[in-house]
Amino acid sequence: MELLGKTRIDFIGMRKISFIISAIISIVGIIGVIQVGRGAANMGIDFSGGTAMQLKFNKPISIADARAALHKNGIAKADLQEIKDGNKLLVKMAGAAVGKPSEMVQAAFKKEFADNTFTVDSSTEIGPSIGDKLRKDTLVAAVLSMLGIIMYIAWRFDFKFGVGATLATMHDCLAMFAVFYLMNKEINLLFITAVLTIAGYSLTDTVVVFDRIRENLHKNLKGAMNTIFNDSINEVLSRTIVTSLTVFLAAASLFLFGGEVIHDFSLALLIGVLVGTYSSVFVASPIVVLLENRALGKKVQTA
Repeated sequence: MELLGKTRIDFIGMRKISFIISAIISIVGIIGVIQVGRGAANMGIDFSGGTAMQLKFNKPISIADARAALHKNGIAKADLQEIKDGNKLLVKMAGAAVGKPSEMVQAAFKKEFADNTFTVDSSTEIGPSIGDKLRKDTLVAAVLSMLGIIMYIAWRFDFKFGVGATLATMHDCLAMFAVFYLMNKEINLLFITAVLTIAGYSLTDTVVVFDRIRENLHKNLKGAMNTIFNDSINEVLSRTIVTSLTVFLAAASLFLFGGEVIHDFSLALLIGVLVGTYSSVFVASPIVVLLENRALGKKVQTA
């Protein structure tokens, strides 16, 4: 499907601007990752330990009334989230002792809202030590996945392509951490799932671009690297945009109609699709061009 027809955009020529933008994004993302590793960000109960309950009331209940009822009964640190469908309320208490918080919340609501009965749709309790282990294991898994990516791309294409693909994928993951950290969004297992999903998507998109670059390199062995890479990116640009738009629309439907539980997950997907498309064109390929030109320069000097 040709959305744009034949284009002649100088993507490689814009690498300085794109590198500056990507560097800023990556620095903020690194800060976010460090804060997550320290447990200093807005950590979900998956990583900090605590209790999460979803309650379904017979009548509508406001967050202000629910918070007042909890405060009155000695539960001050609780994050409340209203789920409009079905008069539901999500109660989260990070770092609380396992076993007691859910009973305390239920007792407080039964006491304060005697005329508004409720049922417990779901209840999750995670100890602080398990949350800490999950947080550390998640960061280790992310690092190992990056190593796996560079090994795969280096085997399929070339080591320089592997470096470009890995840095672009890391850039996408850091961008998602940067946005969520700046927005003070909750970092939980759903967010990590979104990050790894986008890492796979971004890598696939990058491989498609790299495939066309490799084909054109074989056809034009003596051509200028900048020209070959620009031509290759322009040739697959319509395909890249159509694919990204399709995935973006699917993620947007989850964001708009998927409900509160997966709201942040779908938001992370939306951010990731945009950043992943950007990095395939403006990050991965320019990095490979720099490495290729440097390698060619060294060959000329030694010849």
